[in-house]
Amino acid sequence: MPQQDDLFPVQSLSIEVPEDLKEPRLWVRRLKIWEAPGGEVIRDVELRPGLNIIWSPDGDDDPEGGERAIGHGGGKTLFCRLLRYCLGETRFADEVQRDAISTAFLNGVVGAEVMLDGVCWAVSRPLGVGRKHFAIQNGKLDEVALMDGPATGIEPLVDAIETTIIGDRTAELAGLLPGQRAWPIALAWASRDQECRFDHVLDWRSPLSGSDAPQPASGEAKSPRLLALRAFIVALTEDEQNTRRKEQALTNQLDDAKQQRSYLEWDQKRRVDRLVNDLGLIDSSLPEMPLLLDSLKSEADRKLATAADLPAGDRSELSEARRSLQSARAKLRDAELKAAGLEARLPLEEKLLSQLKSEIPGLSAAAQTAASPICPICEVPIDTALAEGCKLSHKLPDAEQCQARWDAKRQQIEVQVQAISSVRIDIESLKPEIAIARQSSQQAEERVRRLEQAADARDTSWRAATRNVDDVRRCKELVDELAGSKSAINSLESKLRQVREQLRGFEDKQAKTIGTISQKFSGIIRHLLGDDAKGNVRLTGSGLDPQVEAGGDRRTAAIQSLKVLAFDLACLCLSLEGRTRLPAFLIHDSPREADLGQTIYHEHFSLLRLLEKSLAGSTFQYIITTTTKPPDDLNREPWLRLTLRGAPAAGRLMRRDL
Repeated sequence: MPQQDDLFPVQSLSIEVPEDLKEPRLWVRRLKIWEAPGGEVIRDVELRPGLNIIWSPDGDDDPEGGERAIGHGGGKTLFCRLLRYCLGETRFADEVQRDAISTAFLNGVVGAEVMLDGVCWAVSRPLGVGRKHFAIQNGKLDEVALMDGPATGIEPLVDAIETTIIGDRTAELAGLLPGQRAWPIALAWASRDQECRFDHVLDWRSPLSGSDAPQPASGEAKSPRLLALRAFIVALTEDEQNTRRKEQALTNQLDDAKQQRSYLEWDQKRRVDRLVNDLGLIDSSLPEMPLLLDSLKSEADRKLATAADLPAGDRSELSEARRSLQSARAKLRDAELKAAGLEARLPLEEKLLSQLKSEIPGLSAAAQTAASPICPICEVPIDTALAEGCKLSHKLPDAEQCQARWDAKRQQIEVQVQAISSVRIDIESLKPEIAIARQSSQQAEERVRRLEQAADARDTSWRAATRNVDDVRRCKELVDELAGSKSAINSLESKLRQVREQLRGFEDKQAKTIGTISQKFSGIIRHLLGDDAKGNVRLTGSGLDPQVEAGGDRRTAAIQSLKVLAFDLACLCLSLEGRTRLPAFLIHDSPREADLGQTIYHEHFSLLRLLEKSLAGSTFQYIITTTTKPPDDLNREPWLRLTLRGAPAAGRLMRRDL
């Protein structure tokens, strides 16, 4: 019997281009860089439909640079980024390179002639700071670059691409946010970052490139990009998208229901464990749920009845005891305050007594002097002064007055001594009163404590018993809630299975589209690897899976890069036939550096030449940058559009060191 491969031979690559399509629906006709508006033209690169090669010779491949030629650092990636910038991307380089370029070209401008369905759009965007962005339909590039009126922004061009090629419903189908446009996502696929290394068909933008690409063009999750890709290749319908939204809603509801069930189970276990411990049933032989609840309820009711029989105590007695305590504390406080006042007064009274006593010696001396007076003026005894006469004074001391002052002071001292004695007596008399008041206060406090403890003991027992009864009731409710939760989960799981069956049905319906891509992909693989090789593209539940068979399933790094290139070209061919929501436009930045072998690399150019010459003509645009020398038959005009060199600086894209 013939083998299965003989029954279904691998078809060669074929493309059915619409008869009315004479040029790419979207392509870039020119890229131009000015040092300043109206100033020196740094680069003016004309591009063409079909194959466009940007070559930066390396080593002895350079006929002018010899073995010391440097292919890297010439500006190939910057050239691609500037093209992307003129097609609507937000940034043209990473932050470091942008700063270097804006510093060197403060008023620099990059412009492009973008052809959209035969209409030329002149685009002008700044490289430095302070300039405006313009996208003018039917504009002339040199004139637009000089414009200084109100800026249009790049949005008019993006809107036109969305309307004419991408379609109004694509963004919604691709699962984008409201107001988000689909063209920047499509552009990310059509012009992969070199940093992605052609590792995966769904790797479009790398965080290392600093392109500030919108979601879902970047990020670790590939499923949003797969959704966008399917929308672009018309392998996704609104019904499927609605079903996917339903699947997501059911998935979220199921997750919430499972989380709620987990919480209910935790709450039930917590309450049952506490009941078993509080009711003293730890060492008992207990039945399983739900019979366990009957045992717990019986014991909880018994505990509650026991707590209800505890003496409640006389609440009026407790109130009276608290009033007695307040009265005792008030008496103690008054006595202590009175004692404190007397204690503070005693030193003052003693000090006053000391002052009075200090005046006695002076008064005593004055009285004695008055008895035998001496003239205070001349210090002569009065008797002598009277006998002989005093020449200075006629006043004599009053002995009676001096004696009276001395007697009065002695009387004051006696009164002060009595006052001090009275204070001390009062202090001593307060000590027993304070002791009695303190004892009364302590007794009242003890009485209140006993009464409160008795009341608290009953309240605690009552509260614990009541809580146990409430826990049993709640556990019974949780049994019903858990049953409802499990029923809801089963229902959601059943609905989710049905929805996923519907999704598998949609995937089967899209098998024709994926099959068409697979045919293109296989034809490209056969051209690149030989007639014994073939390829296949499958849409699985986990993503898009391109496979290559060449003497067995091949999964090396080089084959992985080849899969990405072949898949992009297969979708390009599909776009040529008008079967996608994408233009037939691709930029591949240095695919040779992604572990692509020399032989395969040359066959890659051969395939593109075949597309241009025989299969599709000038109805697509493919731009490729390379440091490896292109095949000799293509390493010239019209295919070779620009030659860059890493050294000297004049050979670089911007013609200077940055």
